[in-house]
Amino acid sequence: MSILSIILQLVGALGFLLYGMKLMSDGIQKSAGKSLHRILGLMTGNRFFAMLTGMFITMLIQSSGATTVMVVSFVNAGLLSLTQSVGIIFGANIGTTITAWIVAFFGFNFKISTLAIPLFGIGFFLTSIKRLKKQNIGEAIMGFGLLFLGLDLLSKSIPTLDASNIGFLTAWTDKGVLSIVIGIIAGMAITVLLHSSSASTAIILTMSHNGLLPWEFAASMVLGSNIGSTIDAVIAAWGTKVNARRAALIHVLFNVTGTLWAAFLLHPLLLLVDVLVPGPVQEHITYHIAMLHTVFNVINTLVFLPFSHQIAALTERIIKPKDDEVAGVYKLDFVETGSKENAAAYVIRAEKEIENMTEVVTRMFDRISTGFKQRTMEFVETQMEALTQDEDYADQMQEQLTNYLVHCSQLPMSDKLKNNVSVMLRIVDDLENMTDDCYTIALLLQRSIEKEMIFAEEDMERLHPYIELAHRFLEFIRENINKHLNEDQLAVAQVLEDQIDLLRKNLKKVARKRLEGGANVKAELLYIDLVRNIEKIGDRAFNISEALAMTQ
Repeated sequence: MSILSIILQLVGALGFLLYGMKLMSDGIQKSAGKSLHRILGLMTGNRFFAMLTGMFITMLIQSSGATTVMVVSFVNAGLLSLTQSVGIIFGANIGTTITAWIVAFFGFNFKISTLAIPLFGIGFFLTSIKRLKKQNIGEAIMGFGLLFLGLDLLSKSIPTLDASNIGFLTAWTDKGVLSIVIGIIAGMAITVLLHSSSASTAIILTMSHNGLLPWEFAASMVLGSNIGSTIDAVIAAWGTKVNARRAALIHVLFNVTGTLWAAFLLHPLLLLVDVLVPGPVQEHITYHIAMLHTVFNVINTLVFLPFSHQIAALTERIIKPKDDEVAGVYKLDFVETGSKENAAAYVIRAEKEIENMTEVVTRMFDRISTGFKQRTMEFVETQMEALTQDEDYADQMQEQLTNYLVHCSQLPMSDKLKNNVSVMLRIVDDLENMTDDCYTIALLLQRSIEKEMIFAEEDMERLHPYIELAHRFLEFIRENINKHLNEDQLAVAQVLEDQIDLLRKNLKKVARKRLEGGANVKAELLYIDLVRNIEKIGDRAFNISEALAMTQ
């Protein structure tokens, strides 16, 4: 029963610790909003800034796993290049060392557990009083309180352990090289189980502080936790595009290679840490472990950062595209990592896909524009096959993007994000309808060419300003997609919509007069169909404009 009691105490303490970290991380991310994730795309101009970006974000959200999951997701969406991802991943490893320093400074030297309950209370009231609009900050404070309450409970539970309770671990702490190997495996296993290198580091620090782990074995476990921390990136890359899988491999290669050289040079590395942290090792072991974690990751990054391009090229040689990863086949899987779900990162990826879908619409409209300028068999031979492929690709995009956004809407997220996801679902539907309209117009043009229908030159010339208006509206949508439209911008959209409607009425009126005058019925009806379908594109563009005005 005593062993069962200890296990239950440990499970409860870990629950407080992990849930506290999750609350704190989620609260910080929600407080920062999308700007936190946009930094990934804005500050990656070179490898040094990419490293700083990864380090900064990880220090804020207290999770290298969450950062690398974002990186894999953004590489998959095309927001980041493979080379840019290298520096961010390297920086994330440095950023995650902040947790060890927090625990080393506050977890044991100060009775911060006495502040845990007041902190949790303050955070709870901040989340409860809606008028203050500080719910996200309150959530982060609650997480901070729970984290250290969990750490205190963990520290109190571990002293009840002795050699008989953890003999499977302590029995291997004095076996030389074998101890290093066992320590690495143990650190890796704990991190994989907890899905958090920060939590496993806190456990290692606590056990070391209480004298259960010698310095060398604790250091080995810290190195092993770096390998275990790659689990989230590996899970996130499952079923993604080739470059996303390569980004996950970069994380694995970097951490595994770093751990191997550090294990081989462990004793010189420990001597360096002993120099940097004065005083007896066992008395200041928490500072030694935190310093080791930092020194290891900094050296590892400095060694490998100059070879970012070569590392990216290596992963390209190792991971080849699958047979089904060919042009014309669209694939967008919603991959849940099992922990650290990051709603904003998923939404940003969806935004990128919507931007790509807008490009498909614009490309299709440009193709049919050539058919109006020159109605010959050349249009049928050179454009129809591409238009058919684009329309089929857009159908695939709509189906998978809709499914992806529905999954996104089920994640914990702010009301603002929920609203934006709902708007995005509307936009995807309108974009797919626009590709249908473009393809219908292409088929009408094809029929008019193959049936050798004759249109008066002045009738075709009347269509040019009408088509140009629709093109301008599409460009307006393309430039503003995923952005909030203010009143002035929505007024511009309204003007374009009104002008298209006015021209459509005039063109249909002229066509009806020609019908009454005895013109070719089939030709005039087809002409009216062309006019009506172009007007539909304008209607859908205005629908998207109204939807964008509803975003927050």
